[in-house]
Parts: sequence; structure tokens; C-alpha cells
Amino acid sequence: MTDTLAQSTLNIQTDDTARGKPLPSHVKCAIIGGGVVGCSILYHLAKFGWKDTILLERNELTSGSSWHAAGQIHTISSDPNISRLQSYTINLYKEIEELSGQSVGLHMTGGFYLASNKTWHDYLKRERSKARYMGLEQEWISPKELAERHPLIDPKHYYAALWDDQDGDLDPSGTTYAFAKAARHYGAQYFTHTPVTGTKMRPDGMWEVTTSRGVVIAEHVVNCGGLWAREVGHMAGLNLPVQPMEHHYLITDRIDEIANYGERLPCGIDYEANIYFRQERDGLLLGTYEPVGVPWKVGGTPQDFGHELLQPNLEHIADRLELGFERIPALAEAGIKDTINGPFTFGPDGNPMIGPVPGMRNYWCAVGVMAGFCQGGGVGLTMAEWMIDGEPSIDVWAMDIARFGDWATPDWGTVKSCENYERRFVMTFPNETLPKGRRQQTTALYDRLVQKGAVMGQAFGLEHVLWFADGPEDAHEDPTFERNRSFDYVAQECAAVQNAVGGIELANFAKHEIKGPGARDWMNKTMAGYVPKPGRMTLTPMLTEKGRLYGDLTIGCLGNEHFMLFGSGAMQDAHSRFFAKTLPEGVTHQNQTGDWHGIGLSGPKSRELLQKITRKDVSAEAMKFRDCCETFVGGVPVILNRISFSGELGYEIYCRPQYLIRLSEAIEEAGADLGFKWYGNRALMSLRLDKGWGAWGLEFRPDFNAVEAGMDAFINWNKDFVGKEATQKFKEDGVARKLVTLVIDTDIDVTLDEAVMKDGKAVGYITSGGYSHRSQKSMALAYIATENCEAGSGLQVEILGELHKAEVLGGPIYDPDGSHMRG
Repeated sequence: MTDTLAQSTLNIQTDDTARGKPLPSHVKCAIIGGGVVGCSILYHLAKFGWKDTILLERNELTSGSSWHAAGQIHTISSDPNISRLQSYTINLYKEIEELSGQSVGLHMTGGFYLASNKTWHDYLKRERSKARYMGLEQEWISPKELAERHPLIDPKHYYAALWDDQDGDLDPSGTTYAFAKAARHYGAQYFTHTPVTGTKMRPDGMWEVTTSRGVVIAEHVVNCGGLWAREVGHMAGLNLPVQPMEHHYLITDRIDEIANYGERLPCGIDYEANIYFRQERDGLLLGTYEPVGVPWKVGGTPQDFGHELLQPNLEHIADRLELGFERIPALAEAGIKDTINGPFTFGPDGNPMIGPVPGMRNYWCAVGVMAGFCQGGGVGLTMAEWMIDGEPSIDVWAMDIARFGDWATPDWGTVKSCENYERRFVMTFPNETLPKGRRQQTTALYDRLVQKGAVMGQAFGLEHVLWFADGPEDAHEDPTFERNRSFDYVAQECAAVQNAVGGIELANFAKHEIKGPGARDWMNKTMAGYVPKPGRMTLTPMLTEKGRLYGDLTIGCLGNEHFMLFGSGAMQDAHSRFFAKTLPEGVTHQNQTGDWHGIGLSGPKSRELLQKITRKDVSAEAMKFRDCCETFVGGVPVILNRISFSGELGYEIYCRPQYLIRLSEAIEEAGADLGFKWYGNRALMSLRLDKGWGAWGLEFRPDFNAVEAGMDAFINWNKDFVGKEATQKFKEDGVARKLVTLVIDTDIDVTLDEAVMKDGKAVGYITSGGYSHRSQKSMALAYIATENCEAGSGLQVEILGELHKAEVLGGPIYDPDGSHMRG
């Protein structure tokens, strides 16, 4: 069985049977691009029933980046569901090898992740905790055992290592062809030497796909262009924020210790040294992500590029090689046989961009899959489920192309892709903000809030306040897994909201306007909850056909057929895409997130402040909890909602962006003698903990259904709605897990994905948590096996490798009857 590089660079495979075949005139789906991702999607679509699917490749399969990949495979990812899909991918390789008759060159050697300092040790403790509840087989091994399993490594540099049996390596070219041939087994076809030169949507919604060999009419098009993803996107008027990056790895000459070892050595990753390595024949393959990334062909990938490599530059990675030589001493004595510098495509956050493109009909992407041989099988599975069933089987938001909007321009994508490349093996702490690509979107208050000491984060490209320091010179924090210097500042913000009045900018909440004859009927069908009468608001889940959560929305009714939907800012394009599938003629939808900014007021003095700057009567009797209206506040036109996510008396005041400065000045002036204080998102997320309120993307996402999440309490069962049948079945059959609130005995707060334990077994996991400054307790929300959800149940939470006592709560521990909020 040949090794990866030998197979890929010295013997590029071809398949003459794929040439000369006539193109079909009409297909269900046309996939553009013959790398591992395109071939995996072809295989999965054909396997699941879309046999009338073709793949079009400009050259040979693997031309681009697949053929020169290092071929190392692993399961660990920052997102648990991506880890699950990587595990699926690795387990799939034996199946496609047997089905296709094509060797994938798989070596299941196992692999380890090395911690050479306390920080990386803590990181791996968090990864081990995630693995517990995900059912992945990982174990700790000591530096001594590390040296026994890989005798080339000097163990004195390491605290510990995390071992995974699923890791290993494979032959990239063979694997790609195995997917393609397995797809052909199920009836799909692929065509090499058939470049696509144009894609155009017809009036009937079908796509004309123009190739060098004629035109194919396709119901669906999938952009799997790899290095040419940008160019393929341009054909359909789509600008993708992906960027090919140069990437080095090298192959050593023969190393006697490897040749004489008797079995294949495991692979490994050393995070601090920023290297990955595995055996390649009798030598070693060593790769690195250099500290200064080099974007390749920013202006576009040449059409005649194919099975070429770039000029290597060892000086660019010299510092990483020195660390590698120090930690694997045999490398320093071995000669370098080959140096590989080949481009591959990165996305802005390092994860793939897949799924249906918002605003386009039946146009799909699967691009920026830089870890194609770890993730390609899972991407193919997800895309096939999405295309055939209408939704994936698990939440793939971390890969959904809808997480990037129009603000994610190609220029921004190059900047962020470079940053992500450079940080591939660099620690990113919980709540850490990254410096590049900032101020892509700002509000009118940005400069003013920064001058007040705002520490900013970025969500869906928009700057928003995390917390306030004492001034701009004090606005910084040191990343850590433990409580950082923001802790006391956030406590002061929470105290202001609890005892006086606080203000928070609201620009990053999504706002969707739905109106027109039939809007109410459509809302009733699309939303599972109650649709309010004019002047009122309701909270509602929005579900998929299979009963999974797809929205946690607040509906404001401004007129009988006129609604505003308020929800997750990050999901605004995903929700727009969801609405577009069923919106009837005569009912209009506009994503107005950027057209309405605003300020939220919270605290016992918020009504007093508000009444000082509006002529409208906002007394408890005149403006009840969950009332909404169009009025004037601070002398500007607004939408005023009486609602709160802080658990205190509160109002949301939305205005057009041009009025925001005037509104903020009116609030500050009126609040000067009431103890008014600006607060940020960290305080808001702390305040909701002792109320037991979940948040979208954490507790509420498509991994869960309404019954598990407790959102069934907001469902109107007396009507038909999307997902009703599935949700009724969940309710009748019972669910295996439920969302609960925990109090934890710890001084290191959870973030997310920590395992929850009972009698030595994982019974659930944390979705979010932190410190409740208002109740002065460390708290978390978690999905727990139903039999352990009773109030008072004693559990344990694993935090940085240590087990801490936790107790399940039976309800809110602050203002349990909601009298503050409703008063």
C-alpha cells in the first residue's frame, strides 16, 4: 500500500472511463468541482436516491488542492458537531473502499495531541470533557507512555498527551477516486476535462450550466470549486469570502529509527510548536501553519493551474522547524527529501461554508473545506440530507454559509482567512476577541461608547459592547480559561441594572418586517406559538418540519397584517432563507436589521427615565408587559416594546440609525440623576442565568426540539404549524434529555461543552454558563438525561479536568414569579 505523498505527487491517478461520455441534457443536480468534497457529495446524493446527479471537473479529479494534501486525519474540532462529522468521515473510509474497489490507503495509527505548557494542558482537558459526552474514545497518556508509542519524541517537553484511536492518515488521491467510483456504483456520473464556463438561472428556477461540452439543465447547482470557488461563484453573481493560502510541509529522508521500528508510528499535533507530523514511508512528514500567512492569488485562481506546486520557502517556516527539531531530535539529523508548498482554501473562521445560499434558489455551496479529508465525508452527508430532506440531521451552524452576510466581502475574507490560518494551532480562549477584520460594521454610537471604555466584540460583522472599563486606556482584558479582569466591571453593570437603570445598545438583534394581506395566516403557520393582536408581543419557537428548533423569536404586532420579528442577529440571513421557502404572494418580508438600531433600558428606574423623555403614558396600567407601539421617545420616532431579557423592568427602544445619537443623548441626560449606566453583553448574559433563560445558538438550536428545550410551553396547540406532528410525537413519547439550570460549586466558571457527570458517567453537557452577579452564584444551563433532571438532583460538572458539585434547580432563583419584570 503506497503512502500519501508517493501516491499523490508521483502517480496522479486518472480515469479514462470518465472521458468522452456524452453529457445528459437534464439532471437533478450538477456539482462543480472534483475534489474530495465534490466527490463525497456526489456519493451521498446518489446513495440517498438522487442518482440523476453529475459532477463536472475541469481537469482530472483531485486537480487543485486535494492531490497535495498531507492526508493526516483527526477527530478533534472546536465545534462538537464538526467533531462528530469528522468521526463519521473517518469511519466511512472502509465502506467506500470496499464499495469502489479503490484503496484509500488508510492507516489507523492512532494519534496524540501534545500539551507542552499548562495552557495547552487546560485546553486538552476541555477537549477530553467534550469527548466524554460525545462518545468519542480519547484517553490521557503520560509523557513516558508517549515516548514508548513514538520513540522519536523527546518527552521532557510535555505535560501530557491526549490519545485518540481514530486518528491516522490516508491517500488523498485514492480517497477522492474511491468516493467518485462509489458514487458511480449508485448510478451517479462524473465528467473530467469538462470545465464549467457559466451558470445562469432560468425563469422557471432551473439552472443552465454551460460547459466546454455543451449545456446541462440542472434543478440544483453545488459550488465545490475549491481553489476556484470564487470564480465559480462569480458565474452566478456570488462573491465568496474565501482565500487560498500557501501551506508548507516537508518529507524527510529515511530515518533508521522509523525503518527499524517494526510498526507504523502514530501521528501527532504539537500546538505550542505549531506542527503536525506523521510517518511517510521510512521518513517523517512534518507540516506547520506559519505565523505570517501568505495568501495566494488574491485576485483569482488561474484557470490553467492544476497539478502544480508553489516555490517552497523554508526561511518562512524556519522558526517552526527549529521547534520541531528540538522536540523530535531525529529530524535535525535527517535530510529533507521533499518540500511541498501547495495552496488550499481557507474560510474566514477556518470552518467550511456549506448549504443553500441565502437569496438564491437551489444554489448550494460547499467551499472553504480546508480539512477536506477529515470533514469531506461529513460535509457530503450533511449536504445530501439538506438537499433531499430539507434539513440536516444535526445542527451545522458552524459550517452554514448563512453565518456570513453581505458584510463578509472578499477583501474582509482575505484578511480573516489569513488570521485564521496563522492561528490554526494558536489558542483562542473563551470570550477572546480577535483583532483582524474589525469595524466592518459599526453603529452611530461606536466611537462614543469606545470613549466611555467599551470593550468591543463582533457578531455577524457588527461591533457590539461586551463590557465597559473605566476609560479607553483601561479597555483591555487578558484571555484566560478562568475569570478575567472584566469580572468586577461586569458586576458593577449588573448592579446598576438590578438597583437603578442600565442601557444597552440593541443593534445586533435581528429585525424582520412581515406585512401584507395574508401575513397573519402565514405567521400562524410558520410560528409554533401564539400570534399576537395589534399592540401586543409574544415569544414563539419556530420549528422545522422534523420538529427541530430553528428560531426563538419575539413577534410584535404593529397592525393586523403587519408584524416585526425580533431574534438572533447571527441568524438573520438563515431566517430570511427559511421564510423565503414558504412566503405567499402578497406577503412581503424585509430583513430590516440594519434599518433599526436602538437602546434597551432595564432596571427598577427604567420607567421613570423613559417617562421623562416621552409624552406617551408608560405607566404600568397604560403600557403593560409585552405591549408594543410606534411612538416618539427622546424626540425621535421609535418602535417601543415593553419586554426584558434582564429579568428586571425593561423596555426596548428601536429607532432608525440616523436618530440613535439623539436618542442616546436624551437617555443619558434624563438618567444622570437616576444612576443610569451603560452595560454590555457580558452583563446581559450574566443576568439571564438566575432566571434560567436560554439563548439562541447555545440552548436553542436545531440540535434540540421544543420539548427538550422547554419551549413547548409557548406553543399554541390549537392550530396547525410547521413541525406540529413531530413535536406532538416528542411530547407523547417523551424525550431522553431536558434543559435544566445548575448551580455549581466552583470559582472557575463554565463556558460551554463541559461534561455533566453522574456516578462516573456523562449524563449531559453544558450549553452555556458563567457567574450570576445578581445571585452571586456560578451557574450553567445544560441538557441532562431526563432521569437526572429532578430539582435537587446532585451532579458533577467537569471543569478543566476537575469534577465540581452541581445541583439541578427547579426554577428561577431570582424573582421567580417575574414580579419585577411585569410590575
